[in-house]
Amino acid sequence: MKSLGNRPRTFVEPFAGGAITGLTVAAEKLADTVVLGELDEGVAAVWETVLSEDCAWLQDRILRFQMTRRNVLRLLGSAPESRRELAFQTIVRNRANRGGILAPGATLVNQGENGRGVASRWYPTTLAARIAAIAAMKDRISFIRGDAFDWMPPYASSPDAAFFVDPPYTAAGKRAGRRLYVHSRVDHQGLFALMGRAACPVMLTYDESDEVRELAARYGLRVNAVPMKNTHHAIMYELVLTNAGAPDSSESSLPLLFTGADQQT
Repeated sequence: MKSLGNRPRTFVEPFAGGAITGLTVAAEKLADTVVLGELDEGVAAVWETVLSEDCAWLQDRILRFQMTRRNVLRLLGSAPESRRELAFQTIVRNRANRGGILAPGATLVNQGENGRGVASRWYPTTLAARIAAIAAMKDRISFIRGDAFDWMPPYASSPDAAFFVDPPYTAAGKRAGRRLYVHSRVDHQGLFALMGRAACPVMLTYDESDEVRELAARYGLRVNAVPMKNTHHAIMYELVLTNAGAPDSSESSLPLLFTGADQQT
């Protein structure tokens, strides 16, 4: 963002998830407005609740919840009666499931860290503080629930915007995305076509694959291979695609609300 010639007025993260990139842009005021989008019903409920008047209720619910296996099973086995109840369920599910996976079929943590089981990643005071920090920036954040392809085009046509696109990794038949995400089907070719003709700076991240490289070449996107470590500490490469010079990376001190899937730090 800092490497761009002009400061974007709008920063767009259409596959938000935990939205650490968009939150960092908002926190460091690298754009006037951050637009986050999410199709997953539970994750969307979290963002809508955090950015609404129900934020204080959610913090209090987290602080009062006793994170035991019995309580988790009882909570996740019940039907939420409101958007804020679904938001709370989603946060508990993310923290109690292995790897933070929200997709159907995910299982609860067994032993966890230091044998604490489902409570091994449950830090209520920290979570409540993170929610408060996000709520304090809500005047700079706009959230859209729904399919990104329905609302992205006008932003992509604006020279005052900038995109960070991190879709579920299902290109080239990647199976991990189908296991990790409720909504894993993505029109990757359509996404590349839209980003390739965008009037603003764009950055996409993908797993290394020949298909992704071919799509990038077809739609005029620059490819940079970045070495990463997976959960088994093996070196693998992620592709960073841009339609301009790749910005320098820097670490953010802003903590995560969600963990798991592709949000491990």
